[in-house]
Amino acid sequence: MYTEMFKSFSEQTEKSLAPYVKFNKLFTKNVEELTELQLAAVRAYSDLGLSQLKAVSEVKDIQSFAEFNSHQLEALTKLSQQLIDDSNKFSSIAQSFKTEVEELVAENVKQATPAA
Repeated sequence: MYTEMFKSFSEQTEKSLAPYVKFNKLFTKNVEELTELQLAAVRAYSDLGLSQLKAVSEVKDIQSFAEFNSHQLEALTKLSQQLIDDSNKFSSIAQSFKTEVEELVAENVKQATPAA
C-alpha cells in the first residue's frame, strides 16, 4: 500500500516539476551559448588589439608610420565585421531562446487547460 502511494506521489511530483526541469535545461543551454560567444568575442578582440599593439611598436620612421596607417582601415573593417557577426550571433541565440520558451509555455498551458 505504501509502495503504491509513494510511487503515485513520486510520479505526480515528477509531472509537476517537469516544466521547471525543461526550463532550467533551456536556460542552462542559453547561458552556455552566451558564455561561449562572449569568450570567443573577448579572444577575437584581444587578438586584434594585440596585433595592433605589435604593429604600432614596429613604427620607427615616417615610412613605417605610413604603412601602419594604411593597415588601420583593414583593422577597422575587421573589427566592424567582428562586431556585426557577434551581434548577429547574439540576436540569433536570443531569438532561439525566446522561441523555445514560448513553445514551452504554450505546451504547459495546453497541458494545464482542461479539454472542452
